[in-house]
Amino acid sequence: MHQAKLTLDPAFKVAPVSRRTFGTFIEHLGRCVYTGIYEPDHPTADDDGFRRDVLDLTRELGISTVRYPGGNFVSGYRWEDGVGPLARRPRRLDLAWHSTETNEVGVDEFVRWCRKAGVEPMMAINLGTRGIEEALDLLEYCNHPSGTALADQRAANGAKEPHGIKMWCLGNEMDGPWQIGHKTASEYGRLAAETARAMRMVDPSLELVACGSSGSGIATFGAWEATVLEETYDVVDFISCHAYYEEKDGDLGSFLASSTNMEYFISSVVATADHVGAKLKSRKKIDISFDEWNIWYISRGQDNDPRTDWPVAPRLLEDHYHLADAVAFGGLLITLLRNSDRVTAASLAQLVNVIAPIMTEPGGRAWRQSTFHPFAQASRLAAGDVLRVEPVSPAYETAQYGEVALVHAVATHSEEGGTTLFAVNRSTDEPLSLEIDARALGGARIVEATTLSDTDVYARNTADDPDRIAPRPNENVEHDPMRVLLPPVSWNVIRLA
Repeated sequence: MHQAKLTLDPAFKVAPVSRRTFGTFIEHLGRCVYTGIYEPDHPTADDDGFRRDVLDLTRELGISTVRYPGGNFVSGYRWEDGVGPLARRPRRLDLAWHSTETNEVGVDEFVRWCRKAGVEPMMAINLGTRGIEEALDLLEYCNHPSGTALADQRAANGAKEPHGIKMWCLGNEMDGPWQIGHKTASEYGRLAAETARAMRMVDPSLELVACGSSGSGIATFGAWEATVLEETYDVVDFISCHAYYEEKDGDLGSFLASSTNMEYFISSVVATADHVGAKLKSRKKIDISFDEWNIWYISRGQDNDPRTDWPVAPRLLEDHYHLADAVAFGGLLITLLRNSDRVTAASLAQLVNVIAPIMTEPGGRAWRQSTFHPFAQASRLAAGDVLRVEPVSPAYETAQYGEVALVHAVATHSEEGGTTLFAVNRSTDEPLSLEIDARALGGARIVEATTLSDTDVYARNTADDPDRIAPRPNENVEHDPMRVLLPPVSWNVIRLA
């Protein structure tokens, strides 16, 4: 059995927990919107056509923000198509996902759904095929109270009060050659800066996100951030990061250590941003919006077959997650929390059906994927301040990342809610006894310990067996000294009070 130890001390404060860390993402892609959040003929549909079963699971998941409407989709999107009477809305070809967009759901419906779910909307604007004027029009439509053509149009469409959207993404993945309207860093940086300045003329309090790299492995990574931020530093608040991970060639050990790459990504972007700030002699700090992250089996090529049809809401990117996916996912979530001093917003991509924690069937059931549980537990229990935790842990050798610690962990602490430790055991074959030194917490004791694990690391939840992978009480707890036994390939939540 492996042995490890860590110390919990409220003096080891990283930053306050940012609720925006627990954001997600809804894109007009596959069945995320249609038969995902919206299905007027579903037995649970409300008067606006939204699935109540999905709304209930969304609230349980505990999300804070929702990024919309893309993603790759936004770079060819005409927002005007999605407002006004449904009968007059045009159907359009969506080049990003080779589909037909019906525009039954647009900005007004999205904001209405956010209000029902109790979440903050986060809007992305099209800087692929469009630019400053269209961004200003959308901002005016969404946020101006009344007395202009666009604000009055919104009111006539049923939204008398302004939507009040504060956080805006200046395009999406403009570094990617796959993106409609792909640009060089200089081209994008100039357009993003001009758009940001114009939007701030309308509302100086907006929070704006510049496009960073769509992956740390892309050829322009690092240079892209430097060039874009030299143009936009004074007019944006965030630079974005996007990252997806998968198990490749049966290399489970490397997959469980995927957060090692995320850590590198974050530290590299922070260093680049601070370098630009120093060059510009600015005291301002640029934060990171990690507004796309997840487990995604891109290499399977499940959607790369050439198509001649343009279907409505086809089944795309519907990965079905197993236990090992959930543990690797939990490691990514731990890394986001560990970097809360600079990663102050994040968006799990996506919410429903498309590489998502929630799955649905048209006209049928909705259920939780394995990845639902780490996110829901962290969102519910992470409160107060993030505490830096540095386990003394055995290490193992990985093909992708070299030597990596078996234990990956973070904790949060508040005077009211106590202390919560989130930890993964990356060992693929042995349990690990984790000793917790909590002397600095003044007599704290373990009041609850749960574990997400299974004898089959590739076991999944299904509509017929929706709770195969779910947190279970961990009975292997000792109190003096405090120890918890972590099964191999497991996500663990330990609460102290």
